[in-house]
Amino acid sequence: MPRVRRVRGEGLLALALLNIFVLIAGFVALDVIEARPLPAVPNPVTNAEGVAAAEPAASTPADPERIADILDDPMSSPGLEEGLSGYVVDGTTGETLFESDADTPVTPASTTKIATAVAVLDTVGPDHVLRTEAYLDTGANRVVLRGGGDTTLTATADSAAYPQVATLEELAARTAEALAAEGVDAVSLGYDDSLFAGPGTPEGWKPNYVPEGNAAPVTALMLDSGRVSPEASGYGSRTTEPSLHAARAFAEQLERAGVEVEGEPSEATASGEPVASVESAPMASLVEFMMLASDNILAESMGRITAIETGEEPTFDGATAATERIVSGLGVEGVSLTDNSGLSTRNRITPRALVELLELVASGERPDLGAAVTGLPTAHATGTLAGRYTEGSSAHDAAGLVRGKTGTLNGVATLAGTVHDREGNVFVFAFMANNPAASGYQLDSLPAALSRCGCS
Repeated sequence: MPRVRRVRGEGLLALALLNIFVLIAGFVALDVIEARPLPAVPNPVTNAEGVAAAEPAASTPADPERIADILDDPMSSPGLEEGLSGYVVDGTTGETLFESDADTPVTPASTTKIATAVAVLDTVGPDHVLRTEAYLDTGANRVVLRGGGDTTLTATADSAAYPQVATLEELAARTAEALAAEGVDAVSLGYDDSLFAGPGTPEGWKPNYVPEGNAAPVTALMLDSGRVSPEASGYGSRTTEPSLHAARAFAEQLERAGVEVEGEPSEATASGEPVASVESAPMASLVEFMMLASDNILAESMGRITAIETGEEPTFDGATAATERIVSGLGVEGVSLTDNSGLSTRNRITPRALVELLELVASGERPDLGAAVTGLPTAHATGTLAGRYTEGSSAHDAAGLVRGKTGTLNGVATLAGTVHDREGNVFVFAFMANNPAASGYQLDSLPAALSRCGCS
């Protein structure tokens, strides 16, 4: 029997405690939630201001028949009546409460990132960091910038950002100091993105993804997930040459640090020991950010880091093979991928697999995987759910009570996460609609129905 099915009630107590402030916020201080959305931060429920302490409601086991009955109407709405599958379990006991085609593999969109998060945390651990390094080739009088897969790398610091990320400004200052010690004040610049291999885009990505700014070619050296600037969004907002773009930005920072950079950056191979380096935030923080913001390129980098650590090629094929093997080793079947972000239309995951992954993380048996749950967006508060469950919507009464990873492609809407009901029960759910008429807002009605259930 897969170990994820042996969920212990005491293990999921951590999940209940994590969500109790959300429960209070939903029923006692809804206008606090309405005052958001907040920036994407981890553990968002702990930031609810003005929420009074209260005792958790006594949990009464939910009745599967009541669950099925309360889900019947929203599941029958236009756009959801065809192509909808789902799976719901009791968050305390692991008992199956509802299933509809729960073992049918469907296109998951960005709920793929749940598998990616679990795999990378299982492989490298929550404290792992990614390094961007500068090397000095004294023979060629050249500095070589080497990427380590940190797609959160940026040019200059933003003191308000979460997580705090590595900057080229800091790397340039450290490099300039090292060069000054060697008596060097002018260099050429090379860049090395060889940590990752293979094509920059996989099968299953639509041709418009890069031009429209949904993604960039995946390389080991890039700034701001390939955006032309940290704030860029929309059509043309991603560079088609991420490594060169990052190298040019580093050249600017070196110049500001007092080092003359001669000529245009060019491809090179780093060798020897680095003269300077900067580190990313710990992997747990990166995972939380990736989940909250649904950062596609960071997810792809995480897939390649998993591949490298498990002996696979750092390509799309190697990354997805590594991710599939990791989750299978954890007892979860039903995951078949061609990318790690969920942009691919060829990915297939079952609702049961998503729920089992979330159960495993939330059980407390593997605290090192916790960021895959603490990074889940909160309804009408944080991340990709900040603009959903809004005032005036039919699901608004579940604002603050639902935490879930969203997924959206043309003809695909998915949502997987946790929700409380009015009796204090916590449910783990996955709802997946593969239907041209489906939307995320329609899916919101399903966990909202569970939140108001009273299903004992």
